[in-house]
Amino acid sequence: MAKAAPASDDFDSPWKEALQRYLASFLLFFWPDIHGDIDWSRGYDSLDKEFQQIIRRAKTGKRVADKLFKIWLQDGAERWLLIHIEIQGAYEKDFARRMFDYNLAAWQLYGKPVVSLAVLCDDRPEWRPDTFHYGHWGCKMELSFRIAKLLDHGDVSALEASDNPFAAIVLAHLQALGTHGDPESRKQWKLRIVQGLYRGHWSKEDVRELFRLIDWIMTLPEELDKAWRTEIHEFEEEQKMPYITSIERLARKEGREEGRKEGRKEGREEGREEGRDVLLESIELVLEAKFSSSGRKLLPKVRALGSVDELRRFVRFLKNAKSIEHVRSRLTE
Repeated sequence: MAKAAPASDDFDSPWKEALQRYLASFLLFFWPDIHGDIDWSRGYDSLDKEFQQIIRRAKTGKRVADKLFKIWLQDGAERWLLIHIEIQGAYEKDFARRMFDYNLAAWQLYGKPVVSLAVLCDDRPEWRPDTFHYGHWGCKMELSFRIAKLLDHGDVSALEASDNPFAAIVLAHLQALGTHGDPESRKQWKLRIVQGLYRGHWSKEDVRELFRLIDWIMTLPEELDKAWRTEIHEFEEEQKMPYITSIERLARKEGREEGRKEGRKEGREEGREEGRDVLLESIELVLEAKFSSSGRKLLPKVRALGSVDELRRFVRFLKNAKSIEHVRSRLTE
């Protein structure tokens, strides 16, 4: 049985970003019948502003990896999907009540029927809440919602063979739970999962995005993390598929070139300007590799950084930044 995740593991943020990017794959993995009813040609909208209103009205006091989406069905009808990711790793008495509160708050605020879904990532196979109700004297209020249990998807061979990108995220989460307290085993599993990305039918963009999410979910102590990255680099060299670490190597190489240019006695000002351009290009590459389109949107704020020294400090910060929220916060300081 998987062990409960420690408080230090950050599962909320990567799951939120995974849902934002891979909603169709997520639904196909857990609820293929729902996936089949949706007209994906029309895309979908993330209703973050609306969800914040729901949270405030529901007053649940606990936040987890929740997302609210607007989608369209094959018959043209509009629906809202409230996807609630329970990552607590333990039984919670009021979980079903929280699902009810969110659903009711959405109805009261916007008059929109909400389909509530929950993925339970805890370590208790028997805990499967799917209903909240109350009533008396013939009056009854009830919400039934659909759940998926992560432990039900623990077939490693099936996950590794799957062509659904969400299978890699599920496998990473399960192994993060299962290797709690055993960082060496986690390192080996992390290496195996990332190497599997290269063997799948993924685009370079998907490999980079999944790499980032897996890296985020399966955190390692600093020394083991360095060793793991070295092994990934060696694997890339062997496979001649420089999808991931080449981006970081390019940023470091260009940073060194910038330093040499800046240090020349002749043409110092010209070299400094060239160095700034190189640093900006490096930052753009890393932002895109780590955070996709969300990272590119931050480039205007990055360009507003005044000096080459500020850009150098930002490069060092960006190397270890784990979330787009972290980066946004740094740019608004």
